[in-house]
Amino acid sequence: MREQLLLFCNWSTLGVCAALKLPQISAVLAARSARGISLPSLLLELAGFLVFLRYQCYYEYPLLTYLEYPVLIAQDALLLLCVFHFNGNVKGAAPYLAVFVASWFVLPLQKWIIDLAMNLSTFISTASKFAQLQYLWKTRDSGAVSALTWSLASYTCATRIITTLMTTSDLTILVRFVIMLALNLWVTATVRHYRMTVVKAE
Repeated sequence: MREQLLLFCNWSTLGVCAALKLPQISAVLAARSARGISLPSLLLELAGFLVFLRYQCYYEYPLLTYLEYPVLIAQDALLLLCVFHFNGNVKGAAPYLAVFVASWFVLPLQKWIIDLAMNLSTFISTASKFAQLQYLWKTRDSGAVSALTWSLASYTCATRIITTLMTTSDLTILVRFVIMLALNLWVTATVRHYRMTVVKAE
């Protein structure tokens, strides 16, 4: 039963993450606008994903416990390009992408660097969620933000809490997923709130 639960959580997380950002990307393309999406939030999220993936690779954790992260990074990079495109500055993405690529090689140079980066990545990812929340509160408009994407992100955090407890029991990773779950649910609720406010106004 334990093994079946672990397999279900791992593969369902991978399946959900394979399509996690697609509703958001689709919403941006359909609206031909990045309205409602916080660029700082997206950049911070991408940084958090990159550090988390590098940390898991460095410590050689089971592949299935982090296999979704390359997919998430690719989707975030595509979404980032969409945001820059609809903001009229595609070339503006280049410096950020260069920093992310360089970070991949710098992070594992020393154990203390990767450990520090992992601890900081929780704060970075938290800042990412708060940047999106702050943007929503400021504009009072969810625009092209996809509630489905944030709901799916909440699900993956919940399943990763289970898989972490059942495999590595890494406290740093566990704390990260608990915090991310709470914040993803908060963003989802905020997006739905502003979506309902717009519908009532119409």
